[in-house]
Amino acid sequence: MIIPCFNSGALVREAVASLDVDEPLEVVVVDDASTDPATGAVLDQLEAEGVHVIRQAVNGGVAVARTAGLRATSAPYVLPLDADDLAIPAQLTRAADRLDADPNAAACVGDYEEFGTHSIIRTVPDRLDPYRVAYTNEYAITALIRRSVLEGYGGWTDPSPTARGYEDWDLWMDLAQDERRIVHVGGTLYRRRLHAPGLDVEQRDRHAELYRALRDTHPRLFAHVGAYRRRTDLSTPRKLLYPVLYGERRLINRVRFVKPLLDRAGVWTLARRQR
Repeated sequence: MIIPCFNSGALVREAVASLDVDEPLEVVVVDDASTDPATGAVLDQLEAEGVHVIRQAVNGGVAVARTAGLRATSAPYVLPLDADDLAIPAQLTRAADRLDADPNAAACVGDYEEFGTHSIIRTVPDRLDPYRVAYTNEYAITALIRRSVLEGYGGWTDPSPTARGYEDWDLWMDLAQDERRIVHVGGTLYRRRLHAPGLDVEQRDRHAELYRALRDTHPRLFAHVGAYRRRTDLSTPRKLLYPVLYGERRLINRVRFVKPLLDRAGVWTLARRQR
């Protein structure tokens, strides 16, 4: 399990504690050149408790940190977990069992719970749909991924040479254009922490640049998007809406009430919600 950490303080301790499973587990925390003394103290404590902590000399971003963690581990399956998120131990074991039972599956995905400012269960498709992936990342950040698959792609990569981000979407596009197969754990795989509104403004502002970089680095995926549209199991209205709502997100980024409306309509969510 790979946990990148940059000034995450006590949250990284919660993330490590959530990986409490009754079987051997490699846990690597990659300190991405944190500058916060409190975070440094927490990492020192974790290291003293036996957690493998890698300390990067230069802040390289999530993609570089995760790939450094990949190189430092040897387990057949790899779970990237952000330092502010929480695993669900029983589901990790179940996900590993799913991959054991299906050697041709590249990864095991699962639904995830957003918690923090609100709570909602986000659904994740049970098959890798290239049409969906071409416009939006519905497969989330955290999944149990087969090591051999990750190593074949060189780990995680930032799609743009001038801006960090979307390394997870980049990987799903790699898998989609190669038409790799995934399995679903059946239920919620992990919990994703939400923070106060406004913290993602910078990423929203550079979304268009990153999305264009994704298109440029996955030409085979976008060359066949018409064929993927005919094969997708999305309803006809959603097939038509995906290029409008997602992609460069011109509408969703400028009209902030669009996403809450989609949530209330049950798009990409389960019916069960908590407030």
